[in-house]
Amino acid sequence: MIEAIAKSADISKAAAGRALDATVTCVRSALKKGGTVTLVGFGTFYVSRRAARSGRNPRTGASIKIKSAKVPKFRAGKALRDAVN
Repeated sequence: MIEAIAKSADISKAAAGRALDATVTCVRSALKKGGTVTLVGFGTFYVSRRAARSGRNPRTGASIKIKSAKVPKFRAGKALRDAVN
């Protein structure tokens, strides 16, 4: 991916790597704070809450409790969906 970014933006691979790392860091910190990140035409990253539930240990068959959790999610934008189809 870094190579593709470098070629597309006509920058060095090192600069492309730093740009990608900075983007991922910004998305991560925004989601950690409970916010959303929207890239127009691409999609939206957001945090969703998964409820606590019970499950089974596949090895023993014993019932276990799975805690509630916040999970990152991505919703593709219309332009991305149209490009894929």
